[in-house]
Amino acid sequence: MPDPKVYLLDGGTLVIDESDVHWHINTGNPVRFPVYSVLVEHADGLILYDTGYDLEHVKKVLPFELPEQTPEQTIPAQLAKIGYKPEDVDIVVNSHFHFDHVGGNKHLTKATHLIHKAELRQARYPEPFERLGYSDMSFDFPGVTYKPISGDYEIAPGVTLFETPGHTIGHYSMLVELENERNMLFCGDAAYTRTTLEKEWIAGFHLDPAKSVEAIRRLNYLGRVKDADIYPSHELEPYLTWKLAPEYYGGN
Repeated sequence: MPDPKVYLLDGGTLVIDESDVHWHINTGNPVRFPVYSVLVEHADGLILYDTGYDLEHVKKVLPFELPEQTPEQTIPAQLAKIGYKPEDVDIVVNSHFHFDHVGGNKHLTKATHLIHKAELRQARYPEPFERLGYSDMSFDFPGVTYKPISGDYEIAPGVTLFETPGHTIGHYSMLVELENERNMLFCGDAAYTRTTLEKEWIAGFHLDPAKSVEAIRRLNYLGRVKDADIYPSHELEPYLTWKLAPEYYGGN
């Protein structure tokens, strides 16, 4: 069986303070960072990990994050680059339900949405300090097909979710295993940057700091034992070197 194709979908950029990227580090320094999704074209179906942000929601609720997103950087447009429509996606899984990871879910009405059962509860009933993070509830649209899960979970052969809570209660990272290229480990917001992984500097926004550190250590462990390249979520410099759709990894 050939390797799956892995496409990185460009969802635009946002700005946050560096002290939110790395807790208590360089307060007052604004940092622009990328937002992206991962489409896995697998023999068992199309799997989409994270769906970016909705521009109008961010402009209305979080305008201080200075969103930059063209019409070509929406989920429907990014899928079209590869020859797909939103209704072609079979499975959607969100690393977590913060607004910049769920904004395109509402377009994916034919998919089964894998959800960490604790994350869905938290999104609906967040702690007071989490309310802006969970401010876009459009992912919870009428008629959505949910499949609640917990623990590590194999979506399809070679595509596995690993629990990495701390940033949120039910956070998932995703490993895609390839025969002919290096495996790919996508961190979600368990690791914003390479520095996060190297120095164990957690993000300023988190639910549990101790579990956040444990998640970073787990990602580094998985990277070693699975011989995987690790893809942080929100760092512009390495992102600019990655292949973006319609280019892809794997598929050989």
